[in-house]
Amino acid sequence: MKASSARGPALLVAACTALAAGCGSGSSGAGPSATGRPDAVPVVASTNVYGDIVRQIGADRVEVSSIISDPSQDPHSYEAGTQNQLALSRARVVVENGGGYDDFVGRMLRGTQNSSARVVNAVQVSGRTPAAGQELNEHLWYDVPAMGKLADRIADALAKAAPDDASAFRRNAEEFQGKLTSLQAEEARVKADHGGAAVAVTEPLPLYLTEASGLRNMTPADFGEAVEEGTEVSPGSLRETLDLLTGKRVKALVYNEQTAGPQTEKVKRAAGDNGIPVVPVTETLPAGKDYIGWMTDNVHALRRALGA
Repeated sequence: MKASSARGPALLVAACTALAAGCGSGSSGAGPSATGRPDAVPVVASTNVYGDIVRQIGADRVEVSSIISDPSQDPHSYEAGTQNQLALSRARVVVENGGGYDDFVGRMLRGTQNSSARVVNAVQVSGRTPAAGQELNEHLWYDVPAMGKLADRIADALAKAAPDDASAFRRNAEEFQGKLTSLQAEEARVKADHGGAAVAVTEPLPLYLTEASGLRNMTPADFGEAVEEGTEVSPGSLRETLDLLTGKRVKALVYNEQTAGPQTEKVKRAAGDNGIPVVPVTETLPAGKDYIGWMTDNVHALRRALGA
């Protein structure tokens, strides 16, 4: 979702709370980690998803601040504040999604005049580009291979910031990538058992997951686009989406809990009324979860909905 154009110019909401909750080396919330190491590398991540990946690669050698962390809020209505800018001013590594999702990071970083920070952009690292005439689905954290590439780039950035710990960073990145391989095997299992099954989504957030699992998204493109951009869904598009559910033409509805609105709630009710399983997904990391556990839960929930 284009946070730069959706619900305001750039992930806009009440500011300083994100750094108030802890995102330490043993946690996946926001705020600075407490490593106990005075030489820990200060890192700022745009969301706690990337903050957790940095934590897994950097371990106690990094101090991580994640700007967006609350799974109950809509990331498209987020406004970073002064505490975020302070963290960016001292960051030696910054991890952002890119693709228009978190443009505020670059603007704030430029405002701090911290030109020495190494910026890792997930969209650029992924190498993904939009198909002709389409926009890029910028929800890269649902793209497991892209996160493998990102792990390497984060390890490289941390190694430049702390050369003495380079081997540890690269070893941790390899361990993380091994877990990603297991996650891809889970997706392949869904594809083997349910490849070609039709699903509906409330917006493009989970499409890398559903595509890797061999599923067909039947939702009208303009429905997901309107939800993503925070604009009114057209009556025709809403009716077509509802028909997928009332006609039981899809096996599951994958529902973004963080961008709920009247139209998506109506779609969710239609799914429930017609016995279509609803698979909830979020844009930020739920409390108490790390990236691998969270994505594994998503794949398992999808598999159960399809009749595993």
